[in-house]
Amino acid sequence: MDVRGYAVMSEQAPLTPWAFTRREVRDDDVAIDIEFSGVCHSDIHTARSEWGPISFPCVPGHEIVGRVSAIGSAVSGFSVGQRVGVGVYVDSCRTCKNCLSGMSNYCEEGFTGTYNTPERSGEGITQGGYSTGIVVNEGYVVNVPESLDPAGAAPLLCAGITLYSPLKEFGAGPGVKVGIVGLGGLGHMGVKYAVAMGAEVTVFSHSESKRDDALAMGAHHFVVTNDETVFQTHAKQFALIINTVSASIDLNLYLELLGLDGTLVMVGLAAEPYPIKPFSMAPQRRRIAGSTIGPVSELQEMLDFSAEHNIVSDVEVIDADYVNTSWDRVVESDVRYRFVIDVSTI
Repeated sequence: MDVRGYAVMSEQAPLTPWAFTRREVRDDDVAIDIEFSGVCHSDIHTARSEWGPISFPCVPGHEIVGRVSAIGSAVSGFSVGQRVGVGVYVDSCRTCKNCLSGMSNYCEEGFTGTYNTPERSGEGITQGGYSTGIVVNEGYVVNVPESLDPAGAAPLLCAGITLYSPLKEFGAGPGVKVGIVGLGGLGHMGVKYAVAMGAEVTVFSHSESKRDDALAMGAHHFVVTNDETVFQTHAKQFALIINTVSASIDLNLYLELLGLDGTLVMVGLAAEPYPIKPFSMAPQRRRIAGSTIGPVSELQEMLDFSAEHNIVSDVEVIDADYVNTSWDRVVESDVRYRFVIDVSTI
């Protein structure tokens, strides 16, 4: 399967056009003609070796929506022409207790990322969605409801599930007071899902300019955090707070917002350690938890929930030759709220 894409060819190099070949379709594979591919900040961190050394060439992209172009002889869950999606990973060990319990995103051996990860077969390195086509095992492909705008649905495959999963796991629901820290590519999805789940949602942001957006998305309250007295005003009011900010922040301030048995979930991760004061946690039996995406079954559940509630990401659709500029703008937080590549322009 000959495809075209955009790849980083060497350390700190810009993305450039690159033609390459996907593997042949195996019995349990699905081949996909990609329509849209979201731009995730983790693409930038990875391709710029900010999270460690990588393999080159590197084709990023793990927010993929497209149409099935071919299926293997053993595939029963998908058909040619169906709109489907691929998220952050395309394989796992399938034998550890987490995989066997349906939580393959927490594979004990580590899942096989959609890009920049050695194939478990030893055949090479995975390449991602900034490309015209991909071949994926059917167990890691999901159906994208036709009612969803495909461009707006693409970021759901990462940003969407990254927020949906902890909101569900940690009890967001009718009447529950939920705080979302940051209104960016992740945070705006948290607002939409938490509101749809019936929670009372407060956005914490350093930027007053995002107030109108947050309220338009359904948030009930918007708190500007530049004045630290707001943390005293809202102390012990929340059952669940999700931090979507990747910059270093004082987590102790947000822990003090939690009431008894409240949970602060980390999905935005800074490179530096976070200093935690024991007395920010012990008096109210507070917890800090982590979360990363969700299993394939929950990815499908999230897409179905999104279709039911008409939830998609707020996106700026771009031509492929704009992708390097889009990366610069993501780093500068100059996007509301996710870039999505129109793959037909590659």
